Amino acid sequence: MAETEFNATGVRIERFLRSLTRAGQVKIKDGRFELLTSYGREIDSAPVDSVHASKPWFAARDRALATVNGTRYVLTLGQRDPAARDSGAAAVRRFLDAVRSAHGSDARG
Repeated sequence: MAETEFNATGVRIERFLRSLTRAGQVKIKDGRFELLTSYGREIDSAPVDSVHASKPWFAARDRALATVNGTRYVLTLGQRDPAARDSGAAAVRRFLDAVRSAHGSDARG
């Protein structure tokens, strides 16, 4: 597995239409995928090669879906600072690319 790094802060994390945090963090480091609250408390984590990530056709451009340990999360990336380096759509693209590269060539998205 290739070394994949991704870190996004200010991420809204929802599960079953319930907001878990409005300023969370998504990290991919050393083959591990983590969802964290704004206080750094772990929401969920798993080896990145067991995580399924996708961009649903019906969602806004700044949203992605991540299935971690059988639980589906909706991630809204790039919402915190509109003047940030990445727009929401670019952050979603970087997130999906990071998960795909961790999976290797057999990844779907």
